[in-house]
Amino acid sequence: MNRYLLNISYIGTTFRGIQKTVNKLEQSRLDTNSVQGCLELALRVFHPINEIQTVLSSRTDAGVHALHSTVQVDLEWPNGLPYDTTTLTGVLNRTLNKQGLPIRVLSSKLVSNSFHCRYHAIGRTYLYRFAVAKDTSLEDCNLRNKGYEAFIPVEEIDRCYFLQSSSFDINRVQAAARMFIGVHDFRTFMSVSRQKVSRDHPMFTVRKIDEIDIRPGETRALSSSAILAAETYNYWDIEIKAKSFLYKQVRRIVGALIALGNGRIDERCLYQMLTVPSKNSWDPRILLAPACGLYLCKVHYRETDI
Repeated sequence: MNRYLLNISYIGTTFRGIQKTVNKLEQSRLDTNSVQGCLELALRVFHPINEIQTVLSSRTDAGVHALHSTVQVDLEWPNGLPYDTTTLTGVLNRTLNKQGLPIRVLSSKLVSNSFHCRYHAIGRTYLYRFAVAKDTSLEDCNLRNKGYEAFIPVEEIDRCYFLQSSSFDINRVQAAARMFIGVHDFRTFMSVSRQKVSRDHPMFTVRKIDEIDIRPGETRALSSSAILAAETYNYWDIEIKAKSFLYKQVRRIVGALIALGNGRIDERCLYQMLTVPSKNSWDPRILLAPACGLYLCKVHYRETDI
């Protein structure tokens, strides 16, 4: 039996998330609405003699993308020899491409059977992309259709969060982001889990944010659309690094920072949510940042582990 580490990227718009759904009451079936299920289906082309079971290093929700994530899988061939990793990568990508799936295997690597892609990860970096309209006249009177009347480059649909805001203060956002760095009980910034076991306890909700970097971004539009996009919007990237995150923690942090930039809340509200950790401390004026702007950028490992 040989263990492989697959470095993958994907566009999450059409998937329910990366993790497959397992119903123990039903017969074993492939969940092709998930990234994991589609990968396991593609791996069947190699006809290993063992059952294909992939293990994820990180979980992403519906609509969230990944520039780099990792998956491990054990494969055994009748001759017992390891498979060529370059061929493994190429065949997987060809199979995924034939199915029209927005998943790409960046590389494959043979690793020790003691390696675990989740437990050996020392950190994860997420990126959130959003754009704020420069023309503030869009917020006159009725806002019902203003976001739909505004120009949005087609290349950026479901890839970035677009805001039509009259008074967005990015300097205020950058200053307040420092509050989140370090060790905190992020219970307020965790969405209610669908798991039956309660995780509403400090032993589960304390996390350390290593870095938060907010910097100017750029459009991914092309040609004349890129020119118009740059004229219409200021693009911003929020990059957050930590060893691990709670359920929807990144999207809640970003949503809170955007609400601050829009003037819906103030710094005191952020401070209270951090210092009085509770699901009841969440301010209802804050909107959860949409999944379309979130990317898992990197899963970090020590070189000696892989």
